[in-house]
Amino acid sequence: MEFALTDEQRMIVETTRAFVEAELLPHEAAVERTGHLPMELVAGIQKKAMAAGLYAANMPQEVGGAGLDTLTWLLYERELGRASYALHWTCVARPSNILLAGTPEQRERYLMPCIRGETWDCLAMTEPDAGSDLRGMRATARRDGGDWVLDGTKHFISHADIAGFTITFMATGEEETPRGKRKRITAFFVDKGTPGFTIRPGYRSVSHRGYTNAILEFDGCRIPDANVLGEVHKGFDVANEWLGATRLQVAATSLGRAERALALALGWAAERRQFGQRIGKFQGVSFKLADMATELKAAELLTLWAGWKADQGTVTDSDMAMAKLKATEVLAMIADEAIQIHGGMGLMEELPLERIWRDARIERIWEGTSEIQRHIISRALLRPLGG
Repeated sequence: MEFALTDEQRMIVETTRAFVEAELLPHEAAVERTGHLPMELVAGIQKKAMAAGLYAANMPQEVGGAGLDTLTWLLYERELGRASYALHWTCVARPSNILLAGTPEQRERYLMPCIRGETWDCLAMTEPDAGSDLRGMRATARRDGGDWVLDGTKHFISHADIAGFTITFMATGEEETPRGKRKRITAFFVDKGTPGFTIRPGYRSVSHRGYTNAILEFDGCRIPDANVLGEVHKGFDVANEWLGATRLQVAATSLGRAERALALALGWAAERRQFGQRIGKFQGVSFKLADMATELKAAELLTLWAGWKADQGTVTDSDMAMAKLKATEVLAMIADEAIQIHGGMGLMEELPLERIWRDARIERIWEGTSEIQRHIISRALLRPLGG
């Protein structure tokens, strides 16, 4: 592995960081205060992101994206991660890679409008009684002539309020396995406005203000067979093939926020004076900084290593799980320690630390909890030994 960045990678990092500082950070305080992201603000930043070549940069060049390799994409995500999630995701959207699994007709109908900034996509898997246990989902889809009829409820569905459509996963039958019956899952495109499909406001979260979640209700929602994404009963195959990298995305954006928190802590330790000297001179503070920097470097290396392996075609689920686990837990530690170094000031809204601290909590839950990541890693370790 070559640790030095290429000229192109350095340019992308510098361009993205400059964009974040000029176009996103100035709006953070207003979004945090109101919990609302005005769509006129989004439209203005979108245009600037497109002009800078940063919009839909995760997409291949043949569909209008930047065609970044995985490692470069993670460097880009790390820089975007320094900003409020609502701002960087909505204004500099990265359409879900799962849209690439669609037919040519589905790509034209669903993917291309997302790349052009005309709409957003959203994924609907989680249910009130099926979070990490996706095989336990109760929402169903049944055939009726040449159509499918969808029934059930999904919740915690990110940004469904602004998405033009959802990719929803439904149980479409059962199969016998050595461990008993398992539900078969199929993925469907469902357009906003389809009869029987209702989007209701979700829950108020302490993390990522302005980045909304919604409850989706399907009540006799009829859609054509052409709206199946991938093969019938093969929804998990589609998800596993196309969504694994989202864990690396969470890891990379966590690195960006952790870097920002560490920089704030370093600046405070170098300037704040107590008992006649700068507090960075006290071991109680300086050792915290050393541990924060060391853990951040370890998380960075795990994340970029997994990205490099993805580009070589050798990445494993365990590699991505390690990166997501380490980066999200390091973010939590650094955010907490940065506040400790700042003392009471760290909890005040005048600094972004209290936001980073609150936002960090969700990262260990979504895209697979820390416990799920540990399960993936331990299973990979034990399987070769018959465990």
